[in-house]
Amino acid sequence: MRVPEKLTIKEIKMYQPNTIPYQQHRGFRYTFKAGHLSLGLFFPIEAFQGDAPAMLSQVELANCAEELGFSTLWFRDVPLRDPSFGDVGQVFDPWVYLGFIAARTSRIALGTASIAIPLRHPLHTAKAAASVDRLSDGRLLLGVATGDRPVEFPAFGVDPDQRGDVFRENLDIIRRVQSTSFEPLQWSRGLLAGADLIPKPTTNEIPFFVTGNSRQSLDWIARESSGWMTYPRPPQAQQLFVQNWRESVKAQVGETYKPFFQSLYIDLDAHPATPPSPIHLGFRLGRDHLLTLLETLETIGVDHIILNLKYGRRPAPEVVEELGTYVVPRFNAHL
Repeated sequence: MRVPEKLTIKEIKMYQPNTIPYQQHRGFRYTFKAGHLSLGLFFPIEAFQGDAPAMLSQVELANCAEELGFSTLWFRDVPLRDPSFGDVGQVFDPWVYLGFIAARTSRIALGTASIAIPLRHPLHTAKAAASVDRLSDGRLLLGVATGDRPVEFPAFGVDPDQRGDVFRENLDIIRRVQSTSFEPLQWSRGLLAGADLIPKPTTNEIPFFVTGNSRQSLDWIARESSGWMTYPRPPQAQQLFVQNWRESVKAQVGETYKPFFQSLYIDLDAHPATPPSPIHLGFRLGRDHLLTLLETLETIGVDHIILNLKYGRRPAPEVVEELGTYVVPRFNAHL
């Protein structure tokens, strides 16, 4: 066996801030391309009643999604179970589960939708995110949010009325420790001096996406973020949001491409021609009408859609296979 050459600390990339722009980030390029829609899947990849998924066969389904051309798998940040809220995400801590899935996939991007920034220490978040990004060879997309479950804020000692300010401050620290080395940093709840946070990510920063408004102005999101993650709306209403986003991005940063994307719950009927009927944050419909809906959303400027199968009536493997065979090829990942 050949013994690797010894490298100095300066030659080991994960110890040094990166100068590669986030637009060249592997996960960003795999998921986003101006004018072209791509498709992702939320964990858990299953249909289930109530708030508690079974989390069975998730690795196999993740591998299947990767092979079928889905661009991204998305992970939730739900630290506590609140039965009244009705959703515990993928159950497991997002950073632990990201590492678990990253080790069992190779191409598909891995996104958070979304990390509740005010509930976590920014240095812990920065280290976890950069670690996943490095270990996955640049596949992490960092969705961030303020958090929206009332039970969580007192449990973590956060004033919910201040979560917008805490979000902005914590996010600033996360970005700065990713892109600097041994730079002294002070914020309202911490001081970093004489130490550095490692590893550094694979680009100058991990692409991050604000969820909803997160108590920030649209201009702030357009200026500071890598893109905007929002909620499903009827196409005519969503078109106005896309237009406002594009105008705000242009006003803040010129012609820089910053994607607009959304979630969508679907109950895919076995009959392809079944017309759409509303369900919570989505539709029950056949694949022919799903294709039409996705093409409409692509036309109005939506760049990526995260499909959620929670309210489905069919087994998830069957739905993923049908999507991968008939729908995903029209909106494939960007190789």
